Amino acid sequence: MEKKYIAHINEELKTEQTVKEHSENVAMLAEEYAVERFKKIAYVTGLLHDCGKYQKSFQKRISGSDIRVEHSTCGAIIVKDMSENKSRYPLGILSRMMEYCIAGHHSGIPDGGTTNDYETDPTLTGRLKREFEDFSRYKEELEIPELDEKDFLQFLLSDCDNSEEKVLDKIAFLTRYLFSCLVDADSEDTANFCRVGERPRELKGDFGVALDNVNQRLESFQVETELQKARALLQSQAFENAKTTAEIYLLNMPTGSGKTLASVKIALERVILQKKKRIIYVIPYNSIIDQTAEVFNELFQNNLEILRHQSTFDYENIDEIDEDYKEAAKIAIENWGNTKFIITTTVQFFESVYSNKRGKLRKIHNMADSILIFDEAHMMPEKYLQPCLQAVAYITKYLQSEAVFLTATMPDYLSLIRKYAVTDSKIVNLIEDKSLFKKFQKCNYNYLGEIGEDELLAKSSLCPSSLIIVNTRKAARKLYKKISGKKYHLSTYMTALDRAIILKNIRKELKCLEKEFPDFKNVSEERQITIVSTSLIEAGVDLDVYTVFRELKGLDNILQAGGRCNREGKREKADVFVFELLDSKKKAISVEMDITRDLLKKYEDISDSACIEEYYERIFSLKEDSISQNTMHCICDNFRYIPFKKYAENFELIDSRTVSLVVPRDEKSRQMVADLKYKQTVNERNLQNYTCSLYKNELDDLIKQNVVDDFGTGIYCLTNLDYYDEELGLLFEASDYFL
Repeated sequence: MEKKYIAHINEELKTEQTVKEHSENVAMLAEEYAVERFKKIAYVTGLLHDCGKYQKSFQKRISGSDIRVEHSTCGAIIVKDMSENKSRYPLGILSRMMEYCIAGHHSGIPDGGTTNDYETDPTLTGRLKREFEDFSRYKEELEIPELDEKDFLQFLLSDCDNSEEKVLDKIAFLTRYLFSCLVDADSEDTANFCRVGERPRELKGDFGVALDNVNQRLESFQVETELQKARALLQSQAFENAKTTAEIYLLNMPTGSGKTLASVKIALERVILQKKKRIIYVIPYNSIIDQTAEVFNELFQNNLEILRHQSTFDYENIDEIDEDYKEAAKIAIENWGNTKFIITTTVQFFESVYSNKRGKLRKIHNMADSILIFDEAHMMPEKYLQPCLQAVAYITKYLQSEAVFLTATMPDYLSLIRKYAVTDSKIVNLIEDKSLFKKFQKCNYNYLGEIGEDELLAKSSLCPSSLIIVNTRKAARKLYKKISGKKYHLSTYMTALDRAIILKNIRKELKCLEKEFPDFKNVSEERQITIVSTSLIEAGVDLDVYTVFRELKGLDNILQAGGRCNREGKREKADVFVFELLDSKKKAISVEMDITRDLLKKYEDISDSACIEEYYERIFSLKEDSISQNTMHCICDNFRYIPFKKYAENFELIDSRTVSLVVPRDEKSRQMVADLKYKQTVNERNLQNYTCSLYKNELDDLIKQNVVDDFGTGIYCLTNLDYYDEELGLLFEASDYFL
C-alpha cells in the first residue's frame, strides 16, 4: 500500500488530510483569491508552501512524536533551486517573491538578510542555506505549472519611470499581496478541514437596497435656504463627476456640505456599477468610528450589515447583538472576507498593508476589487505619506479597486500621488467648481495673537457656549481648573469610555441650551457651557457650540475646529478665535504653526480655497525629505534582501512614545484586571475602552509611586484609583486635582 503523507489530522472527526490534498486545495484557493495577473503565481506558491511536510520527521511529529520540525523553508528551497538551475524563473525576481512568501507562511515574511548570513540566522538568505531531510516526494505528487517570468518582469517595470527605487517598493508591496493570498488560503483550508459543525454565515449586504436608502435620505432634505441649495448643487456636481471611470476620486467639500453621505452614495454607485465586492470606510480616529457606525446602521437598517474593525471595539461586549451575527463578525474580522461593508481605522488599514505578520496581511487580498473611502484624508501622517499614498495607488491600479479621498481641507493629492506613488494613476477631482464653497464659510477666523489664560477665559465667559481647544493635555487641565460654572474637559488622559460619556452629556446640554435660548440671548452665567479639550474633538465629532477658541496649530486643525460651531449656518457668521498662550513655558514651534500664523495675517478668510492650497504647497515643499523618509527603498536597494520584518516593526503610525494604561473603574473592567493578575490572560481588545494614554516617562513615574502594575504581562493597570478623576482623567499625584 502506497504511503500517505499527512498534513493535518482532525482528532474530533478522526479524519486525515494528506499533504497533496492540502497543497492542491491551498493552491486553488490562493488562485481564486488573486487578481488575474497573479492567479498562476498564487497557485504555484500555494502548491509548494507545505512541501516540507514530506519529511519523515514531520510525519513522525504529526503521528504524535514530540519533536520540532521546520517545514516552511523547504518549499522556498525548491523555488530557489529552480531559479538557480535556470529550469524556471531565471531572472530571479519572481522566484524571490515566492521564496519570501513560502518561507514566512507561518512566522511572517522574514528579512531578506545579506549574502554573509549563516544557516542559523532567521533571515531568508540564512534559512535557504539550511539542510533538510529528503522531501522530494513532492515531485511525484504535485504537478507544478510553468510561469511566464518575462511577462511578469514587464509588468513590474511598468509605471515605474525607470526608477529602481519605485520598482523595489512595488516588489515589496506585491510580495505582501502574494503572501496574503497564500496565508489566507492556507488558513481557510485548514479551518475547513478542522471545523466541526456548520460554517458561520456571511454578513448580509444588499448594495442596491442600501443605495435606495441613501437616495431616500438625500431626497428628504429640504432645499430652501441658500445653504441647503448650495449643498444640493455641490453634491450633484460630485455625483455627476463620479460617473467618470478612475482609480482615485478626490472629494473636496466644505464642512457641513454633506460629504460623508455623498461619499457613501458614490461608493455604492461605483460598487454596483463596477461589480466590486465590498466597501471599506477608513477613518483616522477610533473615537469617530462609533458615531459613523451609528449613522450608517441607522441609514442602512439591516440591508447592509457593517463590520467594525478597531482596537476599542469587541463584539463580545455588545449584548444587543445576536450570537449569529457575532460569530459571523468574528470570522470576518480575521481577513475582511465574507462581508460587504467595513469601517476601520487608518492605523488598522495601513499597518495591515505594511506588516510582515500572517494575521494582519491576510486582509490585503480582500482590499482588492473594493471601493475604499478615506475620510479626513488630509490626516495621513506626513512622515509616512509616501508609503500610504503608494499603498492606495497600488491597490487601485494593480488590485482593481477604486478609492475616494474625502476631506474639507484637501492637499494637492493629484500631484502628490503622481510624484510619490504611481505616475499615471487615473485621478478625478469630483468638485471642479468651488464657487459655492463661500456659502459654507460660516465662521470669522480672528487672530488674537498672544494672550494670557485669564484674558482667554474672560473672553470665553461672554459666550453662551464655548469650546477651547489647546495643544497639550497639561494646558487643558490647567484651564479647566480655573473655569467656574458648567464646564467639561476632554483629553486622552481620560479613558475612551469616560470621553464617550462626557461627549454624550455635552451634546445633551447643548441641545437643551439651544432649545431654551434659540436666539442665544440673555443666557445666564449658570447656564453657560464651557468645554476645554485637546485636538481629539476636532475631527468628525458632531458638536455645535456658539464660539470656538483654538490655540495656534496647523491650518487644517483650525479649520476643523471651526467645524464645531455654526454647523447648520443658523447664524450668518460665528467666531473662531485663534490664540497663542502667553505664559506657555515651552512654546512648541513647528513649520505648520509658522505658516498658519503667516496665513492668518495674509488672508481675510483662511477657509478660502486659495489659502488652503498655499498652506499645503508650502508645507510639502519644506517637508519633501520627511515625506519619503520611511519608504522601503530608503533602507534597502536590492530586492533579494528586503527587510520586511525590520520595516514592519518600525512602521508606527501612532507615536511610539505613548503607552496605554488600563483604568478599572467598573465591575467588568475590575474582573478583567483580576483575570490578568491571577490567570495571566485577557482579551486586550476588551480592555481598550478602559485605557487612557500617557508618555513612557509618565508611566515610569507612576510605577515608582507603586500605583501601576503589569502583573508580569506587559499590560499596565492603575492599581490605585485615587490617581484617576472622572473629570480630569489620570492624575500623577493622588492630590493632583487640588494643585
